[in-house]
Amino acid sequence: MTTRGDQPGRHDGAPDLPARPVMVLVAPQMGENIGAAARAMWNFGLDRMRLVGPRDGWPNPKAVAMASGAGRLLDEAAIHATTEDAVADLDHVYATTARRRGLTKPVLTPAEAMGDALERIRRGQRVGFLFGPERSGLANEDVALAGTIVSIPTNPAFSSLNLAQSVLLLAYEWGRVTDLTPPAVNPEMERRPASRAEVTALTRRWEEALERAGWFWPEEKAEGMRLGLRNMLARLDLTDRDVRTLHGMVKALADALPPEGRRPGPRKRGAGGD
Repeated sequence: MTTRGDQPGRHDGAPDLPARPVMVLVAPQMGENIGAAARAMWNFGLDRMRLVGPRDGWPNPKAVAMASGAGRLLDEAAIHATTEDAVADLDHVYATTARRRGLTKPVLTPAEAMGDALERIRRGQRVGFLFGPERSGLANEDVALAGTIVSIPTNPAFSSLNLAQSVLLLAYEWGRVTDLTPPAVNPEMERRPASRAEVTALTRRWEEALERAGWFWPEEKAEGMRLGLRNMLARLDLTDRDVRTLHGMVKALADALPPEGRRPGPRKRGAGGD
């Protein structure tokens, strides 16, 4: 028996593809995990969930509470009595498991599986991913319905994954292969890089201020210290804003010195220069 459909309309933020993978939760035991799985799916643009015989019945208020803003996925989830019924209309099925099975099938990592799924979808196929119950994972009878196994690499001494975490791992890989998330932006890259002339002028100003402060001492080390300062400022990827800030800093320090400056002499250990 099947109740409700799982063909929601396009949601804002979803990739522009003819279809998206169906996430099939087989015999999920806890409503909280179903809700968390829905939330993880929608975080990465997946919106088609099917449930096979949820232990605590359906609908489940705990699932709704945990889903937060992804409750619409639960409203549109299709409920099936058997795994075979849940995957009957799919062209290719992936079974997720942390354990190697005695079944002869291709075994892919989550990243490889989602890349393969995307290519199949682009060819017009309907694909789905099977996830087993929290306590035992997928039964061999369920895995036998799949064409590919997705093996999640885990600690061999503790390979059991939470259901929602498994869904999250696969959903993340879907978001990655479909470029759903925007590229990282470094605010510094939006500023103009400092020119060599600006860095040179800044270096001279710091040299003058440090000379006045008596920094370049003892005399036999002074030239090496000046060279070290120039080298340090030259190798930094300074922006125009960085240069202005460093000019302001050296001005504040210079203004704090007496007009005649500070005579060179011994400094406290660790004050720099060696």
